[in-house]
Amino acid sequence: HLAALRLCAPHDLRKRYGGARWALVTGASSGIGKSLTVRLAEQGLDVVMVAYPDKVLDKSHAELQKRFPKRKFVKVPADLGSGGYLETVAKATEGMDVQCVFSNAGYMLSGFFHKTELPRILANLECNVTSGVAICHFFAQRMIAKGLPGCIVLTSSAAAAMPAPLSIMYSATKSFVSSFGAGLAAEVTSKGIDVCVVHPSPVASNFYDKQKKIDMLDFFKGFAVSPDALPDEIFRCIGRTTWADVGLTAQGFRMMMKIVDYNFMSTLLAKIGHTFPDYKRHDN
Repeated sequence: HLAALRLCAPHDLRKRYGGARWALVTGASSGIGKSLTVRLAEQGLDVVMVAYPDKVLDKSHAELQKRFPKRKFVKVPADLGSGGYLETVAKATEGMDVQCVFSNAGYMLSGFFHKTELPRILANLECNVTSGVAICHFFAQRMIAKGLPGCIVLTSSAAAAMPAPLSIMYSATKSFVSSFGAGLAAEVTSKGIDVCVVHPSPVASNFYDKQKKIDMLDFFKGFAVSPDALPDEIFRCIGRTTWADVGLTAQGFRMMMKIVDYNFMSTLLAKIGHTFPDYKRHDN
């Protein structure tokens, strides 16, 4: 399947969805989200940029508007880890036919679960899971009501495939995203809406900047690729597969979990996890 996909050209999403005009990207100010926004603009789509309200969003919006003067970029500052974001997004997209939705925003909390403040955990859950469900629900309803074709693309992670001590909220929320996307695809594909869940390999972005020292993260950072390498790989998979394992790390994780039983892996980690240097480092 992966080999066959490599032979396929990336979709031109504007053409695929009947001359679609608008796309929406969450987490659009940097990393994968910004690279997706650039590629969508190159394909002739105007983009709603939803991202955390800070100078990074302001800078990226100004940069892209200057780079693509013929395209429209709507800046939507929204904290997806707290309430009110759906109303903000709905108001900003009123009157627009958004046919390409990229639910990409997400971040990692590292360290022990029981040592992390509950409000931080719940904000992480809101951003990584609830906001994506709410935004996908909103735009799926719109597209179906108007009979519009389109796509919903969700950024999950290779971490969804296996237990991840010291970053359990990340792996758990991404597991939800992968399962949610698979179920959603079965419901809406027949209505003309492609659903694709992307499992990227590590990406060289600011994603890791505020993480605690974890040996496993440091190891996989060494395999990180530029976020600009991802959009064409993602566009190649839309409409052709529901889960897209992008890059060797993601493919390796998924292959490993086909060989090693998940329960065996989690039970083994439960027995020996306390012997790892990371455990001892953060348990002090």
